[in-house]
Amino acid sequence: MMQIEDKFIENIADNMRMYGISTTVGRVLGIIYINRNPMTLDELSEATGMSKTRMSQVVREMVDHNIAEKVFEKGVRKDIYNVEQDYYQTFISLFTSGWQRAIKRNRLVGKKLSAELANLLENETINEETEAKINDLLSETKEWLNYYDWLHRLVEFFDSGEVFNHVPKEK
Repeated sequence: MMQIEDKFIENIADNMRMYGISTTVGRVLGIIYINRNPMTLDELSEATGMSKTRMSQVVREMVDHNIAEKVFEKGVRKDIYNVEQDYYQTFISLFTSGWQRAIKRNRLVGKKLSAELANLLENETINEETEAKINDLLSETKEWLNYYDWLHRLVEFFDSGEVFNHVPKEK
């Protein structure tokens, strides 16, 4: 039975690479998933052979990707972590967590660039060629921001579960 569980865990670890997630994170996800119960850092360290410090880093990464959460269990004084048991929700969390960070970062950059370019047009003495380049960059920045607005709506579409109305889960 342990060999089958190990194959299952390794398959999850391999699949994590598709999402840009390390196989170490995937392995820990698989271990908690197979365990079917929340686990402490000590239990995860023992199961993986990694240090508790490294395990803490891995679990923090999992929490950042919304594929693990710290849970409270009455009478347990150590931090314990659980993972989502629904494959569909795990996919959505992995898909959207990276995009949410990229959207936030790129919207901020786009707004700053737009402001800097507008400031150049208003406050600098520039020739027609430079003005045309600035206007082209402003137009490009607007398209950039429109793309990230669309991407934000796409992420919301997944996060809301609306995607399942269009692509239903198998029963």
